[in-house]
Amino acid sequence: MKAEEEQAFREFVTFQLPQLRKLAYMTCGDWHAAEDAVANVLAKLYPRWRKLERPDLYAKTMVYRAAIDETRRPWRRERAAGDAMPDVLQRDPAGATDERLRLRDALGAMPPRQRAAVFLRHYLGLSLEETAGVLDCNVGTAKSQVSRGLAKLRELLAAERINLTGEAIEEWTNAVA
Repeated sequence: MKAEEEQAFREFVTFQLPQLRKLAYMTCGDWHAAEDAVANVLAKLYPRWRKLERPDLYAKTMVYRAAIDETRRPWRRERAAGDAMPDVLQRDPAGATDERLRLRDALGAMPPRQRAAVFLRHYLGLSLEETAGVLDCNVGTAKSQVSRGLAKLRELLAAERINLTGEAIEEWTNAVA
């Protein structure tokens, strides 16, 4: 690979890495698996770099698929004894942390495809066509996944009696960063 292509790849990774990590985390729900998925995708992307017209969409598609695959690995199914212990929720006097935790838990309870569709569409700001490309489906399916994902999110949050505001989503996205 030529020096200018290597530099372009480095800049791409520098710019896209935070979004790719967040997408992987939102898909699989585990930071370690997300990091593994992104690292594997970037290693596979490097030799193909010159041939790609839209490396950003290609990388997002591959990260989505790799994050799903990481959760299917047999060694991921093995859990330590401490994982069986329930998390103790503690209230934050300000309420903002509790709001972010509830939102994160609600997103975690959603099916991975819907969670990824909502994340791609509303957090990363991809168009329906780009979201469909990453999820490897048609635009109508992507639209329905986003719609169903938002409905599921509303349902889960209503069950918790949360008044979801734009500030809560913004605070949550900053917490994920």
